[in-house]
Amino acid sequence: MTRQPPADRPLDQPHPSRLDPADPQFQQILEAHAAALASGSPGYLDPVSGLFVLTAVYLRDRGTCCERGCRHCPYLR
Repeated sequence: MTRQPPADRPLDQPHPSRLDPADPQFQQILEAHAAALASGSPGYLDPVSGLFVLTAVYLRDRGTCCERGCRHCPYLR
């Protein structure tokens, strides 16, 4: 696979199609993501579902989009 440049969007801001700003847990999810970014963790436990969610930094460092609908995909334009 060819490495891709990330989208022109801050890594702490998910694409609205992956996390709707109107979602009642939007702020709580962003805080969990920010804490994972600050600690250098590859992801965090989703405060709603309890599933492990990869951070945008982890996904960016992989170099390409896997096209699996990741919440924090840094490549989605």
